[in-house]
Amino acid sequence: MSPEFPPDFGKEFLEAGSLRRGHLHYFPVVPGRMEFSVEVRRAILDQRPAIVAVELPVSLERHYLRAVGRLPELTVLIYADENEEDRGIYVPVEPADPFTEAVRTALEIEAQVLFLEPGGGERPHLPDRYPDPYSIRRIGLEKYIEVYRVYPQPRNEEIARHAAGMAWRLQGADPLPDVLVVVSLNLLDPLLDAMEEPQEEPRIRSSAVDLVNPHPDCLAEITAEYPYLQERYEEFRTTMQCWDPIDRPRAQYDLLREAEHAYQKNTGERIQHWQRRMMARFTRNLAWLGSDLVAGLFDITVAARSIVDDNYAWEVWGMAGRYRHQREKTDLETVNLSGEEVWLNTRKLRLRRRLPRPKQRLKPAGLKERKKEKFPGEWAQQLDGNSICSYPPEDLVIEGYGMFLKKQARHILSEERMRTEPFTTSVLDGIDLRETIRNWHEKKIYVRQFDKIAGEVGSVIVIFDEDPDDRYTYLTTWLGENQNESDMAFYSTQPFENLVGPGIGRAEYGGFLMSLPPRRMYDVWGDPDYDFALNKSERLLMAGLDYSVHKHVVYVASKPPRSIFRSIAARIGRTILYIPIGQLSPAKLKKIRVVHVLDSHKRREEASQHIW
Repeated sequence: MSPEFPPDFGKEFLEAGSLRRGHLHYFPVVPGRMEFSVEVRRAILDQRPAIVAVELPVSLERHYLRAVGRLPELTVLIYADENEEDRGIYVPVEPADPFTEAVRTALEIEAQVLFLEPGGGERPHLPDRYPDPYSIRRIGLEKYIEVYRVYPQPRNEEIARHAAGMAWRLQGADPLPDVLVVVSLNLLDPLLDAMEEPQEEPRIRSSAVDLVNPHPDCLAEITAEYPYLQERYEEFRTTMQCWDPIDRPRAQYDLLREAEHAYQKNTGERIQHWQRRMMARFTRNLAWLGSDLVAGLFDITVAARSIVDDNYAWEVWGMAGRYRHQREKTDLETVNLSGEEVWLNTRKLRLRRRLPRPKQRLKPAGLKERKKEKFPGEWAQQLDGNSICSYPPEDLVIEGYGMFLKKQARHILSEERMRTEPFTTSVLDGIDLRETIRNWHEKKIYVRQFDKIAGEVGSVIVIFDEDPDDRYTYLTTWLGENQNESDMAFYSTQPFENLVGPGIGRAEYGGFLMSLPPRRMYDVWGDPDYDFALNKSERLLMAGLDYSVHKHVVYVASKPPRSIFRSIAARIGRTILYIPIGQLSPAKLKKIRVVHVLDSHKRREEASQHIW
């Protein structure tokens, strides 16, 4: 049973987007793109033509129909290239391809299928560039086709010959019943021109064709649309519970979220909201560089590796290649293909997955193991509870990172106040190579001058997580023990719920404030002066402005503070230097985010035996 559509469904397409020539209805598509598969299926189910003509080779008809019959399981057709006998041509038959969908839906409504291409060679539309088909969800199919036809790609002799061969097949079709002609968009106008005059019968080329079952692990490399999206499309075409087609960005979002759950399960690491935001921007920029609106699988994987790490990119690629309908053992031979065998001009991405393995844990017998509890709860019984202190080696690391952030902030402020001008009598602070190259046509050398920055950098605030879910419930202020150690206020997870030694707790920062000179900071979390703050990060920022003895205050977070804090800072003679956390090294941030809290100073003597 095929799903039924509303009475007026598809009428807009018939009036605006389709091309009627007598009993022929031309339906141009972009090969391999899911959005056009949706439109093809809708049009066929609405019009119910007697014949569906598709731009597929006549010599592959019997094999292609068999492959379509195996759907939703994917099949690859392999035959020899007539120009290079040692080279094979691979044709994946996938559900989200509009030509496959046209054949599949035509068989569903018991319409005749007419294959148009005269030979089995490579089709001329494969290397072409099309506007991103996702745009039809915004501008509509009619506008998409209209714009392409106004600015078509150049024709050549191969395209004209190809169109003439398909025109001959159409001219020989039954002239009475309605025919829906599914043809690639770049061949639409050449085919219409070829239909204006009688064509000679072309030479039909035949080749020996093999059908193979692609291995489930290789689908992400050989399919035009990644398997995760094709699986969603298969569910959509089967149920058709809504008239709105699959939203590609939403599918990508779900893909990243599922990969994130797998990443957290396998590594124990969590992806922060600022990393998600950075990935969204990164993939958007990569898409724009490729003249697309939505990033493809390769760009998504690159963004996952660049913003998070190789492990997350591995999970994204693995999740994108998931296609539950594909089996390893079938009636056909199963072959593990590579993208280089199927496509030309492929891109490579190397992922180095790093997971702990049992053999890596093996160590020489002479090394002492870290101490463990003799019985569960032993270390919890040894908690003193009268005082807390930090672990000095960690203090050195975080103080060093605070100095780095201060230098980074000064550099950013200096770059903002840099002035560039053509060279006249002095090179000032040096030659600006970028500006010189940009204006090379002027035959001038540009130099730059850095304005002096008034004031030093005082407090440093780093926000890893603004904690909307109140996960970080441990709120602490502690003082520096010498003139080189900052006073510090932070919020973190409960350290003594994760004991790594007697009286030694391990926690994760949500955010922290550092301020020099030491021994001045009152309890930030109980100070009523900061009750204006809406969350923990704003309270730390207010305290940082209040306790800073220098003009500039560094604020590192995923997003800048509210504008009112700029006004507050100006009233007390301070400025906020905002650094997006995405500009900093994820590996370094992960290292400094761990904090150990000791319940007394005497724990420092044995802390090195428990802290790693």
